[in-house]
Amino acid sequence: MAKNLDKANKEAEQNVKAFLDKVANTPAPAKSGNAGRLIFALDATASRQPTWDQASHLQREMFNTAAEVGKLELQIAFFRGFGEFKATRWTQDSRSLTRPLSKVSCLGGQTQIEKVLKHTLKQTTEKPVNALVYVGDSIEEDVDHLCHLAGQIGMKGVPVFIFQEGYDPIAEACFKQICRLTNGAFCRFDAGSAAYLRSLLKAVAIFAAGGKKALRDYSKNAGGEILLLSNQIK
Repeated sequence: MAKNLDKANKEAEQNVKAFLDKVANTPAPAKSGNAGRLIFALDATASRQPTWDQASHLQREMFNTAAEVGKLELQIAFFRGFGEFKATRWTQDSRSLTRPLSKVSCLGGQTQIEKVLKHTLKQTTEKPVNALVYVGDSIEEDVDHLCHLAGQIGMKGVPVFIFQEGYDPIAEACFKQICRLTNGAFCRFDAGSAAYLRSLLKAVAIFAAGGKKALRDYSKNAGGEILLLSNQIK
């Protein structure tokens, strides 16, 4: 059992390092003096219920940390149940997102990643989006169609960072394709890797808010995975 635990820990470390390597090589978002814009999308179907509260809490930490190093506008999007998809208004005030997100509970239904990607395309057409973060565990849609949409997002210059809960190999293959097509990055996590997820979400938020320089500055005191990321940036 101890041997299996060591193997799982080693795999988690390699997974994190690969993710950070990819973020380090992601082109920095173009800055125009305006706040960076990041969409944080969540699968709120029934299979996500066990970790929904954790994801919501980590989102707030991510937003608050990024706000300390640069302006960041955040929009929360989620899908659940029978065709339900919702997105909050854009805001720089994390407190305004706490109440609506705390009222959301998971409902059974199929994934609606297509709506997340189409929403991202629409938003960045109206005003550039610096990054999309998606947290989910499975895919129940046409993979080729999702990849086609991802290609369009990639052409818009919006990297997609996907955090997959669990070990669904079909979903993982598609998620990696989406990240590749958008020049984003992929990372798996489970209920025992909250610390990893927290660090990686903060890294993406800081990247969206201030680019690579902001990551370097933040890493001076952050250490850990964030320091590893910063050291890889030339």
